[in-house]
Amino acid sequence: MLIEPSLVLELALLGLCTGFLAGLLGIGGGMLMVPFVSLVLLHRGFPAEYGPKMAVATSLATICFTSMASVWAHHRKGAVLWPVALQLAPGIVLGAALGAQLAVALPNRLLGLLFAFFIAYSATQMFLDRKPKPGRTLPGWRGMAGVGVLIGGLSSLVGAGGAFMSVPFMTWCNVRIHQAVATSAALGFPVAVAGTLGYIWAGRHMPPMPPGSVGYLYVPGLVVIACASMSMAPLGARVAHSLDIRPLKRVFSVALYGLAAYFLFR
Repeated sequence: MLIEPSLVLELALLGLCTGFLAGLLGIGGGMLMVPFVSLVLLHRGFPAEYGPKMAVATSLATICFTSMASVWAHHRKGAVLWPVALQLAPGIVLGAALGAQLAVALPNRLLGLLFAFFIAYSATQMFLDRKPKPGRTLPGWRGMAGVGVLIGGLSSLVGAGGAFMSVPFMTWCNVRIHQAVATSAALGFPVAVAGTLGYIWAGRHMPPMPPGSVGYLYVPGLVVIACASMSMAPLGARVAHSLDIRPLKRVFSVALYGLAAYFLFR
């Protein structure tokens, strides 16, 4: 499982940037990690049919680690609504596992198109800083299960933790924003675990993958990126408390539009 030093450096820089921006701007690492990991792997000669899906799997696996640190911090403040998380979790696990199988079956072009729309949607939410107005209460267990399947499936398709859907949904259902964010952080772990296992399972019968791969999961990339991003996220969070990040969010959202356009036309 040897990995070239230059590749380690590239992945470590990506992890450092992703972790810092995640802490600074409150964004999910998937929207940055997936496109750049995909580009790094393809540039290194990884097969074109594997690269994007390996990037999604590696992003999800990284969220397994980063979400634990985030959940613990929110839990210590009593902000996680565990009953809500437990209601959504079964559907999320099912949706994430099915989403991984669907992603593997999709052509890379279509998967890239879906990811471009995901980035554009996230950039729009960030630019407008729009919060949905509370309009109702949380549904019953059937409704929560259905919402969970949708969140898990889409998150697994694009390699995200699910906050881009779960936070607006909970806020719309009269959950206070800081509790919605904290509960969404708790839901990131089952999304990531189920999605990662789904990508490993989906790649079990594939032809020989690049060294260090388990299914579609690129283990060396996971280790390097996870260590680097977890080391920088606390610094980004501390910097966020010392300045007004709203202008930064708008500037960054414009950059995300550029990234979405690149994936759309590539």
